[in-house]
Amino acid sequence: MLKEENIALANYRIEKAKACLKASKILLDDECYSDSANRSYYAIFHAINALNALDDVGFKKHSGVMSNFNQKYIKTDIFEKEYGKIANSAFEIRKDNDYADFYVVSKNEVIEQHESAVKFVDRINKHINNEIKKASE
Repeated sequence: MLKEENIALANYRIEKAKACLKASKILLDDECYSDSANRSYYAIFHAINALNALDDVGFKKHSGVMSNFNQKYIKTDIFEKEYGKIANSAFEIRKDNDYADFYVVSKNEVIEQHESAVKFVDRINKHINNEIKKASE
């Protein structure tokens, strides 16, 4: 049985993910590629954390969030492997973008990452809505 506070937190985190997608698109259109890539990653991150809210789990590190997503949702085929690849790629780009000296993300990478993030957030949002609906029946 899902708790009301977990549902509220999941919905809040999905809204954060959608706000990050909006920011990513604005930054992409303004040719701020590094910042757009960052916002796309965080859209994915917040969407995964919305799942974690429903599961009533939390992690202190981004790597823990990603590892749990891969273990619980990708390896068990709840989500298609493509979504694991999207999340892992965004995580790696974000790490390189934030921490590697002289790393420059390309326009094409950012466009692809933004489009993948939109697809990812939409898929997670649908899953969460289905889980909430099933729990209320």
